[in-house]
Amino acid sequence: MTSHTLKKNFDKLKEKKETALITYTVAGDPDKETSLEILKSIAKSGANIIEIGLAHNTPIGDGKEIQNSAHRAISNGILVKDLFDIIEDFKKNYSTDIIIMTYYNMILQFGPDNFVNECQRTKVSGIICVDLPWPENKEFAEKCKNNSISFIQLVAPTTSKERLNKIIKDSHEMIYYISMLSTTGGDLKSSPEEILKNYNDVKNIDPSKKYVIGFGITENTISALKSADGLVVGSILCKEITKSIKSGQNPVTNVANMIVKLKNKIQ
Repeated sequence: MTSHTLKKNFDKLKEKKETALITYTVAGDPDKETSLEILKSIAKSGANIIEIGLAHNTPIGDGKEIQNSAHRAISNGILVKDLFDIIEDFKKNYSTDIIIMTYYNMILQFGPDNFVNECQRTKVSGIICVDLPWPENKEFAEKCKNNSISFIQLVAPTTSKERLNKIIKDSHEMIYYISMLSTTGGDLKSSPEEILKNYNDVKNIDPSKKYVIGFGITENTISALKSADGLVVGSILCKEITKSIKSGQNPVTNVANMIVKLKNKIQ
């Protein structure tokens, strides 16, 4: 069985006719202690699901803002062990679902079994592995499933119908729809209406599952996409952390304020 908390979370939101606000920040940015406080502030400010990224020095899917966050974390010597320390500390007082977003060589270096075991121990709800596509991810996804962790498949506008059917059939309860061919944080290359049309075509393959949209979502575009099951915001939060550091302000407070604004736009 996969993550029962993720399913419950989405079911509750569906009952209330609400869209899940899903955030992304990098573990250890700007440092280990502050990144934990940022997670707490995100949860308190109304985010429904929290993605936490593991910094990587060759991030193929990450745009400028997330790369800046990852650079700060790597400069601070963040390790996989630190990621789990942060999650463990967060989970002492917060029940918000945590999803780890990472690259497979980080998992491989740590050991896939060890990684999944640590996820289970620290109550991680899901894993997104950017560079481990279907069907290569089937063995690892099954390992996650056997430990009550959702492996979240990625699909894109260019994914063929035949391939979509196979990925969705094998997927767990949540699927990540990449809005455009780009790295994170780029301007939307299609209108929100076109993105939602493509998204709904994907969702209609199996409406029982939950589909979230990520890449290019900003303060200006989020409200137009609020009919989705969930929306992922990352680059604007990483940018907020960078701006806070440069201006000598508190990134914890500024990120919290941004979450409140974003949440209000999709209610």
